[in-house]
Amino acid sequence: MIILDPESSIPLYLQLQTQLIESIVRGDLSTGDTLPSVRKLAADLGINMHTVNKSYHELESKEIIEIVHKKGAVIIADKETAASKKQREDITVELRPVVAEALVHGMKKEEIQELISNIMLKMKED
Repeated sequence: MIILDPESSIPLYLQLQTQLIESIVRGDLSTGDTLPSVRKLAADLGINMHTVNKSYHELESKEIIEIVHKKGAVIIADKETAASKKQREDITVELRPVVAEALVHGMKKEEIQELISNIMLKMKED
């Protein structure tokens, strides 16, 4: 179930993208599953189709889904397969500013590691 917060400072397309990724982590969605069409998901969530489209294209660029003509968006990410070198590099680029922000606010290495561990645990529980 996807719940978006229009009052959040996080853009809707990013909220949607994150929730879809977390659904894969939890096992609610699996490799080979087809996501709803852009039009249907936008209607179900009460958001603009361009927002869903942007989320889907971001997920495709991260090699999490593949947009297949006449079939839709299909999940291609596999939790059991190790990330490619490119995927690891992309994730490093995204994490770097978050880690830097944590450090500038005085967090220690152990605190950051604990925070990440807690986030991972919470994702699996939800």
